[in-house]
Amino acid sequence: MTETLLRSTVESPLGPIDLLSTSRGLAAIGFGEGLGWLERWVRRTFPDARIVEGEGAHDEAARQIAEYFDGRRRVFDLVLDLRGSPFQKAVWTNVERVPFGRTASYAEIALLAGRPRAFRAVGAANGANPIPLVIPCHRIVGANGSLTGYGGGLSSKRWLLAHEGVLKDGSAQSLRPVEPGQPVQLDLFARGPAPAP
Repeated sequence: MTETLLRSTVESPLGPIDLLSTSRGLAAIGFGEGLGWLERWVRRTFPDARIVEGEGAHDEAARQIAEYFDGRRRVFDLVLDLRGSPFQKAVWTNVERVPFGRTASYAEIALLAGRPRAFRAVGAANGANPIPLVIPCHRIVGANGSLTGYGGGLSSKRWLLAHEGVLKDGSAQSLRPVEPGQPVQLDLFARGPAPAP
């Protein structure tokens, strides 16, 4: 059965953002270098999909994204249609828990997902996140605080973390890294500045 995807584009400080949804909810977001990824994801996830202009379909998502970029929103409240494996969904659920203005490592997310040694698999699942911004995969960093790959491009990741107050000087050194060999502690809520109420 052919599924219909509704597509809209909204403007942002990072350039155009493409939004795709199904009848069940927002299914994908693409921007920056992630636009090519989005096209490949659609072909893989919805091989027979019919893509149509989503006139008005993304008004709420567009409003919340604008509020995020304006600094008036820290948490998204949208209906999602997540397509992925059970492990990917577990990773995305835990990535979604990392609050605005904070970061977590791949190892911390692996621990939360119940697979403490699967930090590389967490990295792959994080890289397959179809709904960046809403599921804030930009907040996931290397164990040493390094800014690792990001579907939208590292410059977008750096911009988003600076926007959230994590990068004060635009460099990865502003993140409080976990020393190599140090036991991973679930300090998701301790890294980065405390968000304002």
